[in-house]
Amino acid sequence: MDSLIWFANTSIGLKLIGWIFAKMSFLLPVDRLRETETLIAFHHPKPAYPFHILIVPKKAIQRLADLDPSDSTFLTDLFFTIQSLVNEFHLTAYRLIVNGGEYQDFPQLHFHLISDVKA
Repeated sequence: MDSLIWFANTSIGLKLIGWIFAKMSFLLPVDRLRETETLIAFHHPKPAYPFHILIVPKKAIQRLADLDPSDSTFLTDLFFTIQSLVNEFHLTAYRLIVNGGEYQDFPQLHFHLISDVKA
């Protein structure tokens, strides 16, 4: 995983990661919990919490600060997806995390829906 993060942060990796989510997300080998025209949600492949879902835009957006008004459809899908996952998994205590700057390891905007309570 560390080598993937290293590659993703190279100049080629930065372009490739965004392109994969924007154009080739259907090839990602993940079990999709939700998928819309603007996002994909799936269980984190290396969860840090008993319940850990990633929600990733299908547009090449490197960080939260890169969102603009044209991304309103994504933001609507994001919050509807979070609500539906919270309801489906009966989460009574949860967090939504987005990392940025030095805290963001992977150069594609993504959100972590987490809970210490296993659903």
